[in-house]
Amino acid sequence: MELSAAITLALGVAWASGLNLYAAVATLGILGVTGNLDLPPDLQLLQHPVVIAAAGFMYCVEFVADKIPGVDSTWDTLHTFIRIPAGAALAAGAVGDVSPEIQLAALLLGCGVAAGSHAVKAGMRILINTSPEPFSNWTASVVEDGLVIGGVTLVALNPTVFLILLAIFVALSIWLMPKIFRGIKRLWDKLHNMLRRDNKVPKITLRPGNDDRTKLDPPPPFIQK
Repeated sequence: MELSAAITLALGVAWASGLNLYAAVATLGILGVTGNLDLPPDLQLLQHPVVIAAAGFMYCVEFVADKIPGVDSTWDTLHTFIRIPAGAALAAGAVGDVSPEIQLAALLLGCGVAAGSHAVKAGMRILINTSPEPFSNWTASVVEDGLVIGGVTLVALNPTVFLILLAIFVALSIWLMPKIFRGIKRLWDKLHNMLRRDNKVPKITLRPGNDDRTKLDPPPPFIQK
């Protein structure tokens, strides 16, 4: 595999892993076993039927979990510790048999790309979950799955177009991330204020000689003789 193709594959698998790791692995394995993508030696194990079946099964689990508001954000939180390391490892394996310095560079690059796409996905889902209807959540999930499967397939069929689209995605992500963070902060502040308001309890001051079981009568008026 040429170096440019290896770099494109590394970027592609890292980006896709940040969105949906299992769909990315299953798509890579299917493309490899059907001969549509020449996987490097370190990634050829993805073509094994057991690996494809395991990735496909986990994709089905994520397909369901990703459609349930609240569950999807919990799933994304847990997969922060799975998608990013896996994306980095796949990116390092995509560059093939190169020097340790190049592999380390690919590992770091893959880690950053996977973290970026994962952050955009997870942040958008938190904001989308504020909508009372489930259709926006379902739409976002289907679009993400389509992006992953289509993007990985595009890496195999037309790497140049994929790189152009990836550059557009990165530019949009840089533009969106501050807005996503501000939206999450506003949501957190609103939730925090609601909890504080609900936890407010009126204070009762007891006079000496009284307890909370006796009626608190006002003191008698002072009459000057």
